[in-house]
Amino acid sequence: MSSYPSPLRIPEDAKQRLKIMFIAKNALWDGTGSAEDGNHATYHVEMREVLKGLGLNLRVENRFEVLFDKPDVDFVFPLLNRAGFFNSEMLCPLLCERAGIPYLGASPILRGLSDDKHLAKRAVRDAGVPTAPWAIYRRGAPIDPAKCPAGSRFVVKPNNSSASWGVMDATDWASVEKAIHGVHELGHDALVEPFIDGSDVEVPVVTINGEPVILPMMIFRQADPSHLRTYQEKRDLVDRSQKYSLDPFENPEMIAKITEYTKAAMQEYRPFDYGRWEFRVNEETGDITFLELNLNCNLWSQKVFGRAAALAGWSHPELIETLLAESLSRHGLLG
Repeated sequence: MSSYPSPLRIPEDAKQRLKIMFIAKNALWDGTGSAEDGNHATYHVEMREVLKGLGLNLRVENRFEVLFDKPDVDFVFPLLNRAGFFNSEMLCPLLCERAGIPYLGASPILRGLSDDKHLAKRAVRDAGVPTAPWAIYRRGAPIDPAKCPAGSRFVVKPNNSSASWGVMDATDWASVEKAIHGVHELGHDALVEPFIDGSDVEVPVVTINGEPVILPMMIFRQADPSHLRTYQEKRDLVDRSQKYSLDPFENPEMIAKITEYTKAAMQEYRPFDYGRWEFRVNEETGDITFLELNLNCNLWSQKVFGRAAALAGWSHPELIETLLAESLSRHGLLG
């Protein structure tokens, strides 16, 4: 078993001295009723309680507007990403930059590079990492069938979506074109790529003392490798227990290759504090294909990062404190 660094700690004097804002869509949810975001709402509430439990001097908010005029805080923990408008994931770090307030995570331009799946694929291709052929169809640009990669089945999705929101299946150019128009009607650019049979391997990366550390990889192993995972399944809005399971990935040869690919791909994004790289793997053929990355990914204890941290010997609060401690140190706030 690989050894992992010890989790980082925030000194007690810094916990009292530093005013930290946690901002997320469901950060003020009281847990009653049915939240529209499914398990994402539960995740935000859990994060709020973990941060409170760390003994931080904490302010909790759920609106971008609190950053319009510089608030009296020293640091922002931003999870307000998919806010209902195009490229909203860049606004929170941009507002922090405008206010001159340090924040957890990568810079706005790196967030944009990572969240634009087309640009992320270009970056990893330049780094020598295999990715499926693809085509980008921006809203308002010509829909040229000659750009579409070859294949008998396609995935058409919003170029900036998360958790498979807006993803559509297609089998020929007519259905591809219809799906592209459907994505455009959602207000997004459309990315088209061939469907790849297999399961998704998730690679969580944290930064410790300035260096990225790959935590144990997890696999969403699919009962049916040809099944296209949906937004409803990823947000636990429907029962998906019989379709796939989240398990530790334990293929040493493939882990070694994915580690090599991830290390090559991540250099474009440093410093990023934390992120998750995703690869499609076929365990029968050994094929490994980059899919996407997320530099402001889900940190819920029940998802990839929380369970990977547990495999590394960290508790969930230790994971969150490590991310904060590293970023606070990087921004010169720990003295």
